[in-house]
Amino acid sequence: MREIIFDTETTGLRPEEGERVIEIGAVEFVNRTATGRTFHHYINPEGRKVDPGAYAVHGISNEQLADKPSFADLAEEFLEFIDGADLVAHNAAFDINFINHEFARIGIAPVDPGRVVDTLTIARRKHPMAQNSLDRLCERYGIDNRHRTLHGALLDAQLLAEVYIELLGGKQAAFDLTVEQDAGPSATAHFQDIDGATLKRPAPLANRLTEAERKAHRAMVDGLGEKAIWRGYS
Repeated sequence: MREIIFDTETTGLRPEEGERVIEIGAVEFVNRTATGRTFHHYINPEGRKVDPGAYAVHGISNEQLADKPSFADLAEEFLEFIDGADLVAHNAAFDINFINHEFARIGIAPVDPGRVVDTLTIARRKHPMAQNSLDRLCERYGIDNRHRTLHGALLDAQLLAEVYIELLGGKQAAFDLTVEQDAGPSATAHFQDIDGATLKRPAPLANRLTEAERKAHRAMVDGLGEKAIWRGYS
């Protein structure tokens, strides 16, 4: 299974009013594993100026884009990169809408909605009472995003790739399990492989609940009455 996790930066919010894509960043997954292949380009919006509000978010100026290729110049390379893959984005409707408007300008068919995976929808389903921005999800899953002072398409795609795996249940490597062949009877056994070797987690996983979520849970439990069984878990 091949997936492309991607993000865009734009001149503004509404492609219907002529706003354009000015950056695309994407990473390739095969069978939910990063292959190391990426797609990243800044794009000349062909006369459309970057809105000041958008500039405050991503910091990409009109001057920076003046010598960059147009979307039409990059379309073939981008189509080849995403060919046959599902497209994964956070608030995917926004990014796909922009991509489809760029495609329409040069006579390319829009992206099939059946290929699109929206991680925001997954996050809202999994964490219905929580904030689900990319930054908050990185915080929840212990993903280091301290270098993300401004939005950038490739950086955001790379962070989203890590978040996406966590939203799907995490990956074996994240468990940090080690094999202890001679574990004694006092060892804490978490799993056993088929040869009987003990797999032990060397350190507990970090708590993924935020303080705001713990406070909301305590407030909910307080309203259930003195005999509520959940009081023992608050």
